Parts: sequence; structure tokens; C-alpha cells
Amino acid sequence: SESMEVDTPAASTSAPPPEPVQPAAEEDEEEDCSDLADLLDSISDATPADKIPILTSILNEPKNRYGSTAAALKERAVYALARAYCEDNRHDAVVTLLTGETCAPFFANITKAKTAKVVRAVLDSVCALAPEELDMQAQICQNIIAWCRAEKRSFLRQRVEAKMASVLFQQDKYGEALTLVDRLLVELKKLDDKQLLVEVHLVESKIHHGLRGMAKSKAALTASRTSANAIYVAPSLQSQIDMMSGVLHCEEGDYDTAHSYFLEAFEQLDQLDDREKAVPCLKYMMLCKILDGLNKALGLSAATGVAGIRSDHKNEADISGMITGKRGVKYAGRNVDAMSSIAAAASKRSLKEYEAVLTEYSHELQDDLLIKHHLSTLQEQLLESNLIRIIEPYSCVEIEHVASLIDMPLPVVEKKLSQMILDGKFHGILDQGKGQLIVYEEADQDQAMEKGLKVIENMDKVVTSLFGRSQALRSMMV
Repeated sequence: SESMEVDTPAASTSAPPPEPVQPAAEEDEEEDCSDLADLLDSISDATPADKIPILTSILNEPKNRYGSTAAALKERAVYALARAYCEDNRHDAVVTLLTGETCAPFFANITKAKTAKVVRAVLDSVCALAPEELDMQAQICQNIIAWCRAEKRSFLRQRVEAKMASVLFQQDKYGEALTLVDRLLVELKKLDDKQLLVEVHLVESKIHHGLRGMAKSKAALTASRTSANAIYVAPSLQSQIDMMSGVLHCEEGDYDTAHSYFLEAFEQLDQLDDREKAVPCLKYMMLCKILDGLNKALGLSAATGVAGIRSDHKNEADISGMITGKRGVKYAGRNVDAMSSIAAAASKRSLKEYEAVLTEYSHELQDDLLIKHHLSTLQEQLLESNLIRIIEPYSCVEIEHVASLIDMPLPVVEKKLSQMILDGKFHGILDQGKGQLIVYEEADQDQAMEKGLKVIENMDKVVTSLFGRSQALRSMMV
């Protein structure tokens, strides 16, 4: 019992000393990092050119401090250095920033998870600051992918490859992007990485849409939605899925459903205050209203093409309602003005005004794949409806007179009329010797010919069936 009494105080006296040592070390570390914090604070009012050497000195400081406080300060320095390079237009330096000597000591002394976080954050920041520099973005991605392969960091490599596929799609390099996506999907399906599968399938859907493969694009989008149902999807990513759904419905001519998807995506982006992505959504919504209203006004259908023309001013009211109020004020600009001008020209059925709008707002209307495709289709519809309206009263009319009424060059009108005759939009011939268009009345179809063809078709089925039965009986007898 005496020994126990002696041992107990000995244990109590030996336990306390290690406890105060840790806080003292942390205090010393924080004091040691004050010079780094002062340097980081001193660049707030400096120019980008002046920031770069200061930030580089923080990352390559001679004391090689990589404690928790020092690592946090150096992480901020990496982000600030990437922004400074972009602001100073030193894109070559941005390309080698993450994989060069500047960040190598920092990445070597922090965890792999932290490295992946920093690399992805810098990559997203650079893409946001220099969205037009696609070659630079592609080069950065290639450097990071090569570095990841050398360091055997598969998790980070897969995410950078997904970003690389998106950049290649924006560069219109659909073949390279699709090859990369196909290889990446094989790896991701083995790992069952739902989050990245959603993003990669979405990029795949966009690539197939760019290649005009609507069936494959729809299948990829369905796969993306299936993976998204199993996990939480951020509103920004969900808005992209909804936007892609709207694009595919718009391509199919279902403008009401497309408008509802675009509206859903627009409201999410509006809440996130992401103006850069919300404006295209608003343009797509306006495009759907224009196309739907004009198709109803012209009496168009996918089966018959141009049918007739009837007055309908609902289209104009819908467009004006979309750009008034809070949306009109918040997102006012050349993009909204371009779509409003298109709506006005379409409602007047004026091809000359329509082409003038396309010329004036070429950047806003021709750079977007969906809008460019549908506006060219809309232009063809307007031209055909105007030509049919002009030639409807005539059985024979000079082509030059038609061209003067529609206010377009004679060769363009002549070529379009011949195309419409070949497509069966109306019955007639072009007499190029006299420069005339001869229009025939719609003739009743010969029912005898159609019924005769049906009889022959049915007889063929009967003979084929009898031949098959005779073959079966012959085989049984043998």
C-alpha cells in the first residue's frame, strides 16, 4: 500500500509537463509567420506586376515553413499569384505555375487532398479570369495531367481530364474531346464516381449535340440524370443539366417543354447571381417563344413544311413580357436587344430587317451553336412563307418581279424557288429562257394508282407466305 501511495503522486507529477509544450510551439509558429502575413497584406493596393515578385518570395521563402498557419498563407499566395498573372496577361507563366518550380516545394509539403483542392481551385480561377484563352487553358490541363501521371495521382488526373474535355469542346475539337471522354468514362464506371460521372456525361451530351448526333446526346444526358438522382447535385450543375435538356427539346421542335427547362435553369442561375450563364438561358427562352409563335403564325408543321399564313400577334406580346420588369433591368444589354430585334423582324415577316439584325448583332447571334442553327432555319421559313404569299395569286409570274417584291437578289430568289419546287412545297416549273415562274394548281392525287400499288403489295405478301408454307411442307415430306 505504501508503494501505491508513492507511485500515485509520481504519476501525477510526471503527466502535466508535456501539455503546455504544444501551445508554446504553436504560438512560436504563429509569431514566425507574421512576416508572411505582412507581405500578403501589403499587396492589396499594388499593381499585378508588383504583386508577382512579392507572392513568389512568399512561396519560396528561405525558412521553409509549412505549418498550418504558414500553409494557409502560402495557399492564399498561390491563388493571388494566379490572379496576378491573368490580370497582367502573362499567360505563359500561368501555364507553368502549378507544375513549375514556384509551387513545387509547397505541394511537396502538404497532403495530396490539399494539393488536389489547390490545383482545382487555381484551374477554375484561371478559366474564370481568362475565359477566351482556350489554348492557355488546354495547355495548363495538359501540364497538370502529365504531372499527375508522373506523381500517380489518379483522382486529380480524372478531374482535370474532365475539365480538359470541356475545354476541347469549347475549341470545337469534338473528335479529341469525345476520345478523351470515352476513355475517362471507362475508368469512372469502374470506380462508380457518381459526381464526376454526372459532369462527364453532361460534357459527352454537349459534344454529341455539337456533332448533331441527337440520339447519342439524349442518351448521354439520360445517363447524367441517372447518376445525378443518386447524389446531391449543386444548383450550378443542376442548371447546366436543365439547360441541356432544354436544348435537346428545342432541337426536336418541342418549344414549350424547352422553355420550361430553360426557365428552371434561369431561375437557379439568377439566385446564384451568375450573370454569365443566366444571360444565355434568357436568350434561349426568348428564342423558344419566337420560334413557337412564328410557327403558329405561319401554320408550319414538321410534316408539311410551309402551309399557310395567318395573323397572330401573341408572339410579340410574349417577348415584350419577358424583358420587362426585373429581368429586363438586371440583364439588359446587347444580348437581350439582339433577341428583341429578331422577334420584331420575325413578327413583321421582314427578311431585309431580319438580315440587318443578323449583321448588326453577329457576335451575339452567330457565336452560339443553338441560336445560330435555329436562326438559319427561321430565315429559311420566313423566305419560303414570303415567296408563297407573293406567288399565290399568279399562274405565271416573272422571277424578277418576285425578287423586286421580296427585295432580294435575283439569283438567290431563283435558287430558292427551284429548291422549293424540288422539295414539293408547290407545283411549278422555272422557264429560265423567259425568266418566268409557271405555277400549277394542286392536282388531285390519282387514287387508282395508290390502290393499285396497295393491291400489288398485298399480293406480294400472299405469294411470299404461300412460298414459305410450300417450303415447309416439302421439308416434312422429305
